[in-house]
Amino acid sequence: ISSFNMKYTLILFVFYSLQIDHFGFLEDGTFKQRYLVADQHWQQPGGPILFYTGNEGDITWFCNNTGFMWDIAEELGAMLVFAEHRYYGESLPFGQDSYSDSKHLNYLSSEQALADFAVLIQNLKSSSPGARQSPVIAVGGSYGGMLAAWFRMKYPNIVVGALAASAPIWQFPDMVPCGDFYKIVTQDFAKSGNNCDANIRKSWKAINNVSSTASGLQWLSEEFSLCAPLKSSIAAVGFKIWLQETWVNLAMVDYPYQANFLQPLPRWPIQVVCKFLVLDPGVSDYQLLHGVSQAVKVYYNYTGSSSCLNTSQTATGSLGLLGWFYQACTEMVMPMCTDGVHDMFEPEEWNLQAFSDECNAMFGVRPRADWAGTVYGAKDIASHSNIIFSNGGLDPWSAGGVTYNITDSLVSILIPDGAHHLDLRFSNDQDPPSVRAARALEVMYFREWIRQAKRPQTASAP
Repeated sequence: ISSFNMKYTLILFVFYSLQIDHFGFLEDGTFKQRYLVADQHWQQPGGPILFYTGNEGDITWFCNNTGFMWDIAEELGAMLVFAEHRYYGESLPFGQDSYSDSKHLNYLSSEQALADFAVLIQNLKSSSPGARQSPVIAVGGSYGGMLAAWFRMKYPNIVVGALAASAPIWQFPDMVPCGDFYKIVTQDFAKSGNNCDANIRKSWKAINNVSSTASGLQWLSEEFSLCAPLKSSIAAVGFKIWLQETWVNLAMVDYPYQANFLQPLPRWPIQVVCKFLVLDPGVSDYQLLHGVSQAVKVYYNYTGSSSCLNTSQTATGSLGLLGWFYQACTEMVMPMCTDGVHDMFEPEEWNLQAFSDECNAMFGVRPRADWAGTVYGAKDIASHSNIIFSNGGLDPWSAGGVTYNITDSLVSILIPDGAHHLDLRFSNDQDPPSVRAARALEVMYFREWIRQAKRPQTASAP
């Protein structure tokens, strides 16, 4: 156990021993799962516990970026717990061998992670004085939001409710159109600057033209200040993939205030990006790509402190990309496609067989494309209760989210001005009214769930 102060808040780092395999009996080994606890506002006995269902990365990163829980802890008299997902951060079932081969990776799944959380909460409540009767609410964002929703569905005896923020629980085969994700990305750019999306759409052909010669490859490398110069047409393909992921990441972090990711970003960063892409239709390929390079540097080098741009770096380094690739290759199969007409990207169809072949080459496994729908109910979830699905109008992941009320207790909260789980971030003076209203509504539901949990249970007639 160790501790540190975060904004004058004492956090305990704790490791708890858990089964490597919750669903079989041959592998009886255990591993140390890390979780963080802050209980200075906890009103014991019986005060509520807000439990963050950790996702694909180091739990300290999510702890520092889930300010909503910190903002409401005192108001609710709540203990905060942030649990790290197995195979990420320091919660490695087989230590340094955890990623060595598919045999060691075999226990990386959402089902195993949810079982970890259930066992951890039961132990926490039994070992912490005053916590036995504490109602627990699951909170999570993105994949963590999916886990929060599924946690309430699978373990209603453990958690009384869940806030699933930006949780694409329907981004699976045959549930939503594969092109909707990139349509939303495009819409974000289209409304942030005149011809912004159109010029990005044109840029792919411009890159093809310029990269067709050695001198063009050299010019691209210098214009974009690439750390590793482009040497071939294959490298140019990877360069375009990097650009595409950059536009997606900007859509996810299009926040109304300055935020820190790879580097500090300006408020409403897409609006800043699009200022470099207001170009006349007749500009040359080189002029167009100069604008694109300036736009990209808003994301990667806004402060000007980086000497070069690393095309292998597209998101925060705190996320465990290899682990997520494995999960995507097994049960988290999320089809996406582009057509170049309704979106600003090069056309690319969804091909399950090609994806399966890639997974087999990388990990020696093949995806079970329909499994998530089978195990978590697909769109047939009306029998469940006490789940809030919040989604931002700017967030491409809302394409696979629940954006309408299913029942009185499976509710959708829409945040028109919100990017990726904006409601889970720390409150800010520049927050739009829509996210302030969303947070107030979420707290109202939390209070109701806590009240319900503490209501005396009436014995039913035999």
